[in-house]
Amino acid sequence: MLNAYLDIETTGLSSLCDDITVIGIYLVNSADSRLVQLVGEKVTGDNLLEALNGVDTIYTYNGSRFDLPFIRTSLEVNLTEYCYHHDLMYDCWRNNLYGGFKSVEAQLGITRQLKGIGGLEAIWLWWRYQNSDDRNALATLLKYNEEDVVNLKALRERLLPKIVSLNPEGL
Repeated sequence: MLNAYLDIETTGLSSLCDDITVIGIYLVNSADSRLVQLVGEKVTGDNLLEALNGVDTIYTYNGSRFDLPFIRTSLEVNLTEYCYHHDLMYDCWRNNLYGGFKSVEAQLGITRQLKGIGGLEAIWLWWRYQNSDDRNALATLLKYNEEDVVNLKALRERLLPKIVSLNPEGL
């Protein structure tokens, strides 16, 4: 079974007037894992579907309300037509874990190398790269996105025992 942990970075919160700058996908099966990041002009519906080829389940945090609708509007791809989507935020809520992803990570002791970077800083990093060709800003943005998708897997693993006890079929 091939699972994908997905997170997007954007230039803002509106899928009608903002763009996707990075799509991070952490592909995991029982044998191995690999990171795929679509950046800038590589963010296309075709590239996204190619990266997700063979995926059974996509895991996100708040993806039902942000990532998947943004992708659907911006790239005209409805990912739920291709594979199952599981939003870990709702599992967190069922376990009294509230707040944004970074807050939930902190509550569960899931660590990050990059401290103090959130969605707003991700937007600034992208514009620093675009406007000044700041390669360090792009590298930081990509590392931030990588930590997001890798930590989604860690979140799922921390929640799994709790979810299975509530739902014997598990995730």
